[in-house]
Amino acid sequence: MNIINNIAALLFAFALLHTFAAKSFERLADRSTKHAGLFHLLGEIEVVFGLWACILLVTMAFVQGGDKAIEYAESRQYTEPLFVFVIMVVAASRPVLEAVKGLISMLARLMPVRDVVARTWLCLAMVPLIGSVITEPAAMTLAALMLAPLVFRQGVAEWGKYAALGVLFVNVSIGGTLTSFAAPPVLMVAAKWNWDTAFMATTFGWKACAAVLVNATAVTYFLRPYLSDRPLDAALEGDAGAPFWVGAIHLLFLVGVVVFAHHPVIFLGVFLFFLGFTQAYSQYQNTLILKEGLLVGFFLAGLVVLGGMQQWWLQPIVSSLEPTAMFVGAIALTAITDNAALTYLGSLIEGLSDQAKYMLVSGAVVGGGLTVIANAPNPAGVALLRNGFEDDSIGVGGLLLGALPPTIVAALFFFI
Repeated sequence: MNIINNIAALLFAFALLHTFAAKSFERLADRSTKHAGLFHLLGEIEVVFGLWACILLVTMAFVQGGDKAIEYAESRQYTEPLFVFVIMVVAASRPVLEAVKGLISMLARLMPVRDVVARTWLCLAMVPLIGSVITEPAAMTLAALMLAPLVFRQGVAEWGKYAALGVLFVNVSIGGTLTSFAAPPVLMVAAKWNWDTAFMATTFGWKACAAVLVNATAVTYFLRPYLSDRPLDAALEGDAGAPFWVGAIHLLFLVGVVVFAHHPVIFLGVFLFFLGFTQAYSQYQNTLILKEGLLVGFFLAGLVVLGGMQQWWLQPIVSSLEPTAMFVGAIALTAITDNAALTYLGSLIEGLSDQAKYMLVSGAVVGGGLTVIANAPNPAGVALLRNGFEDDSIGVGGLLLGALPPTIVAALFFFI
């Protein structure tokens, strides 16, 4: 066996352990004066996989030569990290956020519950399902920004924040399965297995809708005592709205990025025009989340580099499982890899039955909320919501516990 494969697997394991230790580094930073900056850096979950990917490339350069390391780095596909960065920034722009907030406000007024309760439920239920149209990373960005002043703030119990975060991650992961292009794990297999949007909606979609509604309703019910109406006006309504035409142009930019999601040259060009437009009409803009987007892109790019060398041990496991075991195994493997990478490996296996294909993808999307690395949009949620938690960081154990109940609910629906 190639020695670099063993080294890559070891470094991947170190990266996983690092994600579990991220909150501990933040605590060390609070106690340290001399090395606080370094500990804060090591405590940034978004930095973890990019850091260990760099270590892998340096190691490859020493073991196999610099040319081999560069060749491997350039052979990887970075479309997804680039897309997530771009869609995060565009979706989080003030005019787009105002448009979605307006829709949420209108629907909330029609519901027979307190406004803050209705808004929280809609952010956890409707927005993840919209992800089937605007893509999962965009849905995660919008939901996180709108939930931050409602749930992820002082006065809300820490367990409630982790419960809400777990539901958000799981609902976004399964909420993108109503179409064949919005969820990364579905996209990896849709063309090869001839799964179009009609197939996704009838086979996966109704189960996703049912699980999303149950999860959102349950967590909102338990959060009711902590939801305060006081911050709504200031936190959710924001400054004076942008003119209609500015909002319309921003939405066109969003649509353009989504339509050309698999063509980085095009969507990066659209993004450059977007940056120019926001500069020209800066009076209608908030500060763009470029830093957060870049950190998430760095995290996903690191996952692409590190994950690309795990096929040698992952694929034999996937190919050896029977359909029912495939479902459970996919949920577990997704938590320690990435659901898109897992379904991609499955697409390389010849002779998979239709049942096995369904079980593989179902398990991959159901397990997409268990960890930060399980689904591509999760790092975006972490970047936007971590300041609402103690120590300004999200514990991997807390996320896992918060995501387990909604994962079980989703598993029950998808196993039907």
